[in-house]
Amino acid sequence: MFDLFHKNQNQNEQLDKCLAKKDWDRLARTYYDMGVAAMDKKDFNSALLWLSRADTIYSASNEVYEKTSKNRLFHKEIVSDCSRRIGLLENAPLLYNEVPAKIEEMAEELQDIHIRIWGLLSMARLVRLGERLGKLPGCEVFGRLGWVVDTILQSFHTPITKDQYDQLMDICNQFYDFGDSEAFYAGAEIGVPCGPAFQVFDLNGMMGVHQEINLYLDNHLQLLSALCQDQEPPQAECTMIGCTLLPDYYVRTSENSLIDTPQIKSELKRIWNDYEFICSGVTWEQIADQMKEYKTLDILQPL
Repeated sequence: MFDLFHKNQNQNEQLDKCLAKKDWDRLARTYYDMGVAAMDKKDFNSALLWLSRADTIYSASNEVYEKTSKNRLFHKEIVSDCSRRIGLLENAPLLYNEVPAKIEEMAEELQDIHIRIWGLLSMARLVRLGERLGKLPGCEVFGRLGWVVDTILQSFHTPITKDQYDQLMDICNQFYDFGDSEAFYAGAEIGVPCGPAFQVFDLNGMMGVHQEINLYLDNHLQLLSALCQDQEPPQAECTMIGCTLLPDYYVRTSENSLIDTPQIKSELKRIWNDYEFICSGVTWEQIADQMKEYKTLDILQPL
């Protein structure tokens, strides 16, 4: 226990030094080392957490990628080994993989509009968290989620203006760019009542919340454009739905298994309830009421 405590302490000190110096290459390699160690201990959730962080950092810029890819460990090229390990973990029986697979299977039975509404309900549950993240430098786009959710809902039954369309496009692009920004991985965090601080980098799990928002918006903008030009619209994507679990935060801060984490249980219940809700013949008014309730929800707190 003593050795484990000091090992974790040394790792945290190393991370803090890298962040203070903005040494992104060393930060990526530190996360890689942590991921390898976790994988050796068969702590596969932690391994996926740390290795994915390493991958995100060295992929954010050509300069960091080139520097990190030249570093070798036991004659293994770090970048390719990290990718290889992530590939193995993506096929493991983890909540990270099983929930998206189940959602995708359930979505096969839904109409296109139902999948889009299911995803939008999930996005609505990120509004309150987004408002808090949006106060951090470089994260301001998250503060626009409330407007985004309302505008997309409007667009399903009432045409939106060119200005609204352009704003959605701008926000979509901002979420795309966010994944490569230092604001994402430079250690910024917000306080959580009765819980450990939430790091912006905790959004990285399950392909990244920012990336899933970007993909949802991009797909929806293509839909609106296709409808205006009498073209074939794109198929709805369902990957937005599961990212609201925020598993990286709980793997990083809790010793509980993910499936036993109260907030994970609560969010899974909401996801499955949303499925039943949209299959029950609901009206647009009922959907709007449910979204209004979700927009006030603190997703980091258990029911």
